[in-house]
Formats: sequence, structure tokens, C-alpha cells
Amino acid sequence: MTLEQGGPVLVEGPLEVTLDDGRTVTSDRFMVALCTCRRSRAYPWCDTSHRRRSRPGAERTADTDASAGCDAAGRRRSPHE
Repeated sequence: MTLEQGGPVLVEGPLEVTLDDGRTVTSDRFMVALCTCRRSRAYPWCDTSHRRRSRPGAERTADTDASAGCDAAGRRRSPHE
């Protein structure tokens, strides 16, 4: 498991997650990005929604937006992309 500051939790898959309401969702991917901000429309999976909003008191720049979180496929992007 890898914790990404300002982004998702990356977990080696396959993975089974039990949600608060008792439902169970699964992913058979080799690496799974779990949403920690609850902004994802695909919750519990990260869809990079955390990039579109800043936390109260946090200033965002183009540099921080470009290097934050994961790509649309749930893979962690390098800070140089």
C-alpha cells in the first residue's frame, strides 16, 4: 500500500472493498487507486477528482495540478509529467 499526499491510496490488487453501506466492490487490476477525498464519481476508486478542487487554505498552481495524484487510468503519474 502506498499513501499519496493529496491523492489516492495505491494498493496492489486484486482488491475487494466493503463500503459503509455493506456493499462489496472488487477490482482485478494489479494496482488500484482508492479515493481518499470522496470527490470521485467512481468511489471508492479514484477518478482524479481531487485535482479539480483545492482544500480550504491551500493555494493551487499549474505545477501542483500537473503533478498531483494519478492519471485517468488510476496510475500514479511522475512529478515530471
